[in-house]
Amino acid sequence: MKQPASKDNNDDMEINPEVSEIEDIETLKQSLTKEKEKAENYLANWQRAQADFVNYKRRIEQEREETSKFANAMLMLNLLPVLDDLERAFTSIPLHLAQMTWIDGITLIERKLYSSLEAQGLSQIKALGEPFDPNFHEAVMHGKGKEGIVVEEMQKGYKLYDKVIRPSMVIVGNGEEDNTNEEE
Repeated sequence: MKQPASKDNNDDMEINPEVSEIEDIETLKQSLTKEKEKAENYLANWQRAQADFVNYKRRIEQEREETSKFANAMLMLNLLPVLDDLERAFTSIPLHLAQMTWIDGITLIERKLYSSLEAQGLSQIKALGEPFDPNFHEAVMHGKGKEGIVVEEMQKGYKLYDKVIRPSMVIVGNGEEDNTNEEE
């Protein structure tokens, strides 16, 4: 009887290696699945980090560009009264002095100054005859003229690229018709 018992024992041994191999395969599959999930998670995190870095670089470059554009804004803002003074001086020159060469020289200096500022992104805001826009104009008075239209510009306004650095000071029409235009 011992032989049949040994046969059963051998059968168990034969079955056990198969069961043990199947269990090992299942364990390996589970382990592989877990490792694949980890790898996918690491990949997703890496991709997020890479996208964040690209966005960071773009944002820093944009800030650097904006800083360089507007770094001279205060200097330009301080030079605008000089342009205003030159313009007022030219409008008050007596006729007998207007043809003198030194006046022409100062006019050229004013043009050079203005063109240098334009090259740096400065532009004049159009106001006279335009509809009043509080984004570009500062109303200081109402006057006779078409309602909501700028009838006179008291002080020129300027933009640096698309940003207003000084609004135009204007007189806005109140809807009353100006009789002086009709008489002329």
